Amino acid sequence: MQYRILAIGDVVGENGLAHLRRHLRPLQKLKGIGFTVVNGENISGVGLTPQQARDLYDAGADMVTLGNHAFHRPQITRLLDEAPWILRPANFTGRAPGRGYAVWDGGGVQIAVMNLIGRCGLDFNADNPFFTADRLLRQDRPTFTLVDFHAEATSEKLAMGYYLDGRVSAVWGTHTHVPTADEQVLEGGTGYLTDLGMTGPIRSVLGIRPEQSIETFLGGLPGRYQVADGPCCMQGAVFTLETETGLCTAVERIDIR
Repeated sequence: MQYRILAIGDVVGENGLAHLRRHLRPLQKLKGIGFTVVNGENISGVGLTPQQARDLYDAGADMVTLGNHAFHRPQITRLLDEAPWILRPANFTGRAPGRGYAVWDGGGVQIAVMNLIGRCGLDFNADNPFFTADRLLRQDRPTFTLVDFHAEATSEKLAMGYYLDGRVSAVWGTHTHVPTADEQVLEGGTGYLTDLGMTGPIRSVLGIRPEQSIETFLGGLPGRYQVADGPCCMQGAVFTLETETGLCTAVERIDIR
């Protein structure tokens, strides 16, 4: 039997959140989605508040993943410990609040979600994400296992995809906010996409006002990041999975404007 899961790229700003609220449930109905993962770590520009996390959940996210900005809003730490539907990268230090792996029980299916952070270009003194994935995969196998790999380098994301091929249902990348065009089912049956893109303002540099980003590259002092205004997009991918094997048969990119 086929089962469809939806992965949504990094939500940027309150306007990105508002766009997701308008479009997520209609898209879930249109595509017959059974489970949805949303990366929400940029709703406050950097980080997110507990209320913003709950807004994502109420809008239709079954699991919220984070990344390098997970703790930029310190008030989120209590929710990370208490809520089973929000994850921070599993390869952060064990002293960090929250968890990076959770299993959702949907009755007929059990879905594990693993959140990892890359180390190439992201200096967070994190544990090796490849070894962390190995350790987490030693647990009891659910019907499907999904991996949100929050990483800078496309090479690290691709390597992770091939490393986990055949052992997980799907691997997708987040963090760079620009969708890639390499959606595929790898030889072992794992669905893969290097980066989902983002949910946020279209006329922007990764969700930030273009003028502010340009000033950074000119060597100026741009100040605190300001989320851009204007129309938004919601980017991500639909992975079609087989309940009998736990593997993927198709990957479809989405871009809702």
